[in-house]
Amino acid sequence: MAVRESTFYGFANPVDPRPEELQAWAYHPEAVPLSGMPPDWDLLISGDVLAPTIFELAMDRQCPSRRFAQHCMYIYAADGVRQNASGQRKRRLKKFVERAEEVGDEPMSIWAHNCRVLMSRPEIFDYSDWIEGGLVRHPRRLGLFNRR
Repeated sequence: MAVRESTFYGFANPVDPRPEELQAWAYHPEAVPLSGMPPDWDLLISGDVLAPTIFELAMDRQCPSRRFAQHCMYIYAADGVRQNASGQRKRRLKKFVERAEEVGDEPMSIWAHNCRVLMSRPEIFDYSDWIEGGLVRHPRRLGLFNRR
């Protein structure tokens, strides 16, 4: 499931990158290291506009920035289960989860499982796991009946 790679020429606006810019960067992350991105760049890009691109990068085993994309999908999911999340966001998240369950490998299967747990029990949300990358750094399946 390889996303088409292309040459990365830089971001016109790194705070609001276009999907094709993000995709190109993901295959050449050394061109602009994460440390050179704006503060909270992961939070800035983890919205509806870039979600399809980020999801495809997270699903691509060959993508050098895959773990970063998975981290962004955890942020997207956490935002998508909030009580005031839009219906569109909730529907899109559900479709991503279903696709990850159908064709994803182990890391994306774990992501899908954890999303399902969070959807059914939003009170288990933990900022360090979902927003700060804990579930990517320490992958694990969250339990339905325990705190984590």
